[in-house]
Amino acid sequence: MVETPEGSRVRCQTRGKKSDLVVGDIVRWAVTGDGGVIEALEPRRNLLYRQDDWRTKSFAANLDQVLVLVAGEPMFSETQLARALIAARAENIAVTIGLNKIDLPAAATARERLAPYRAMGVPLVELALKADPEGARARLGPVLADKTTLVLGPSGTGKSTLINLLVPEAAALVGEISQALQSGRHTTTSTTWYWLDPASQGPHRAALIDSPGFQEFGLRQIGPEQLAGLMPDLGAQLGQCRFYNCTHRQEPGCGVRAAAERGEISPWRMRIYDELFEELSRPRY
Repeated sequence: MVETPEGSRVRCQTRGKKSDLVVGDIVRWAVTGDGGVIEALEPRRNLLYRQDDWRTKSFAANLDQVLVLVAGEPMFSETQLARALIAARAENIAVTIGLNKIDLPAAATARERLAPYRAMGVPLVELALKADPEGARARLGPVLADKTTLVLGPSGTGKSTLINLLVPEAAALVGEISQALQSGRHTTTSTTWYWLDPASQGPHRAALIDSPGFQEFGLRQIGPEQLAGLMPDLGAQLGQCRFYNCTHRQEPGCGVRAAAERGEISPWRMRIYDELFEELSRPRY
């Protein structure tokens, strides 16, 4: 589905073999009898991936930022959060963490677990999307203004509530797109683009992209030797190791491990590093 600068939407086919076009792509296209045909893809500023077993698939491009929505109930997975931050940093995409359900008791534990990320300089916005929707809207306004934002979040954290709060017509828009594509299966599995500012106010400047499958965030495009540099708390210690090709796992004289022993890197972050390093080191078929 292509949207023209005037705001109309056109169902387009791709020319030749199947293309890996994703939400956020800018394309050149031509009118055909029953819609349009995409003729060329403009260069991307960035690209994010999702992962299914050993397959890695691109799913969103040309982003200004990622908003990762987490909560204390259910308690978020730090591994999932780390994967999102690493993937975004690899593509030079800014990240903001949204802590939802701050009206619930578990919010205190969630804040404590998020402390290392705040220390790394990752912005945090606190929300109570159901208990205080207008307050949440006010806090999110400056975060989302004039930006294209991909919203990620595991089930139960309030992502649907956030989308419905900021884009009340979201369900209708998804249905409209699905009907145009003649397939209802797109309603729950596709990545969807929403404008946040009405066209009546002038050219669109802010957009929200909703995508399912947070648990499948892909990192297979990243080499294991890149991993430490994409984790700010570990990256701050690079250059302090005895060996230039240190993997920061078992080598003597490792500056990263020494920083962890001094308490400058949390044990959980080191465990995440070890798990991801092992995953990224497996053979790729």
